[in-house]
Amino acid sequence: MAARPTWQGHLKLSLVTCPVALYTATSSASHVSFHLINPDTNNRIRMVPTDPDTGPVERSDLVKGYEVSKDEYVLFDDADFDKVKLESTRTIDINQFVDEDDIDRLYWDDPFYVVPETGVGAEAFAVIRDAMKAAGKIAIGCLVLRGRERQIALEVRGKGLVAYSLRPHDEVRDTADYFDDIPAVKPDKDMVEIATRIIGQKEAEFDPSKFTDRYDDALREMIKAKQKGGKGLVEAPEPDDTNVIDLMEALRASLKGSAGGKAPAKKTAAKKAAPAKKPAAKSKAA
Repeated sequence: MAARPTWQGHLKLSLVTCPVALYTATSSASHVSFHLINPDTNNRIRMVPTDPDTGPVERSDLVKGYEVSKDEYVLFDDADFDKVKLESTRTIDINQFVDEDDIDRLYWDDPFYVVPETGVGAEAFAVIRDAMKAAGKIAIGCLVLRGRERQIALEVRGKGLVAYSLRPHDEVRDTADYFDDIPAVKPDKDMVEIATRIIGQKEAEFDPSKFTDRYDDALREMIKAKQKGGKGLVEAPEPDDTNVIDLMEALRASLKGSAGGKAPAKKTAAKKAAPAKKPAAKSKAA
């Protein structure tokens, strides 16, 4: 396998244990990334660790510090971290099983592929995998990953397992802090009915292969243009806010546009361009 494992250890279900490796299931290699360049010299800038008193220092000579008060730190070196040994450092211990719907989607985080090491451990892995598949449950365990102990959820995927790191409860903000101030509005039934029909017209199968990052695409086009000596600038104006007064007309135009595959009629835009009258205050309040 070409990719290097992110983590290596053991998967444990009661007395059944097998060696496994975790590989990141996603990649950001296709993202457009930049380096800092000095435009006067065209040299790439290097970030050099620097002590304000003594100047540049070697990164390998540095230790980590935890700030306990203003400008006061408790220092940790590699030997100190080695003293903090947890069973989950090298073992994914499955301690419970839950239904997938029981896990709020806010808690799902990074996915990893769980692959058994070749050898005698492959049979033990198959036993755990097939038992999970028969139970139809999501396994919950924990492991130390990138210096932190994380709860993970494991599910069967083909011949392997997929592990998702789960966000801790204190990292997920309470929806009430954001949604309680949303005003209680009873929308017009006809508008809801039209919007529901628009949703029905736009139903489709989930196809992530069609997802593209248009911002990255625009950057790549600009890079090509700059390589050729052109400007390559494309303006993308932000869409106008919905005019509440014309909301019903906009919904009807959207419904017609969805059915015929054409853009909404231009008369709506003409109406919007007309001078605002007294109802505009009502629009702002809505």
